[in-house]
Amino acid sequence: MNARTALLSAGYGIRCAGRAEAGAVATLLARAFADDPVMVWMLPGPSDRERRIARYFKLAQRQPRPRTGGVRVAATGDGLLLGAALWSAPGRWSSTAVRELAAMPSYVRVFGPGGLRRAAEVQNTMHEAHPDTPHWYLPTLGTDPAVQGAGVGSALVRQQLADCDRLGQPAYLESSKSTNVPFYEGLGFRVTAEIRLPDDGPTLWPMWRDPDPGAAPTNGG
Repeated sequence: MNARTALLSAGYGIRCAGRAEAGAVATLLARAFADDPVMVWMLPGPSDRERRIARYFKLAQRQPRPRTGGVRVAATGDGLLLGAALWSAPGRWSSTAVRELAAMPSYVRVFGPGGLRRAAEVQNTMHEAHPDTPHWYLPTLGTDPAVQGAGVGSALVRQQLADCDRLGQPAYLESSKSTNVPFYEGLGFRVTAEIRLPDDGPTLWPMWRDPDPGAAPTNGG
């Protein structure tokens, strides 16, 4: 039995992450994003990249998120995390200037002086392209490399998209890999543009999903 089969054979469920799981979520996402083009561009040194990415995702979980469902995980019955999704509610995707300033020393420890400049460029470029229409925002979706392609990521996203359809609310994300675009298209997202990072940086694909009125429940008579 290979590692993929072993991890999936026990089954898994989708639930909200507990506060005590922040470190485990960050470690999982660091493995998932170790070869992400944007992360590699911001953190070109491979020797400690995964450790720095884990620090970043621990910080990212402190961003303003819904009390329920802001960090969702796919986990086995014994608590092994297979995937994680970070969501921001409509109007809550951006941090305040005060919060960003308070977090600056932590970001310096993550990226270092050189990487911090590139991280700021990523943030500013993405903010400029971010849509104004209220929406649910999915900045991060990652699965353990051992189970990628097995449906864990789509299960994580579909749970929130069902709520979006029920509430009549759109969703938005940026894909940092062109190979992931068809995956998100299969969930109802569509590419709206291309975001090209400066200094010959990688490209991101912003994607938008309107709510599916056919999926929302109706009141029958």
